[in-house]
Amino acid sequence: MIVLDTTVLVYAKGDAHPLRDPCRQLISAIASRDLEATTTVEAIQEFVHVRARRRDRADAVKLASDYVELLSPLLIVSGEHLRQGLSIYERSERLGAFDAVLAAAALGTGARALISADTAFAVVPGLRHVVPDAAGVAGLFGQESAS
Repeated sequence: MIVLDTTVLVYAKGDAHPLRDPCRQLISAIASRDLEATTTVEAIQEFVHVRARRRDRADAVKLASDYVELLSPLLIVSGEHLRQGLSIYERSERLGAFDAVLAAAALGTGARALISADTAFAVVPGLRHVVPDAAGVAGLFGQESAS
């Protein structure tokens, strides 16, 4: 199981960007069940917030609903994940509070990787962070077929 950060969701549905095509490839692989992935309610909420700033609310809600279906069951962030995330946040100057809790949830559920364009995740001990560029996405497929 891999965990997706909001950046993957945004780039997959966004305008031209170097990460758009690899993120779309990743979402397609999840849809075809070539990869198993999830995210959190909070990541989808953040996607809606970002998307609605650029498009209308109906568009943001439709895409978010599609993500909920695609990535269910969603990762539940527990109180323990929150406590661990706050500890990560306190020690990691580059990582925001939301991202620190997402990292803790990924660690706490045994995810094999957290996929994000945000390189600050790389500082979290024990967390395999993958940038959703062509090489990063290709590496996920290589590992998936080997397991």
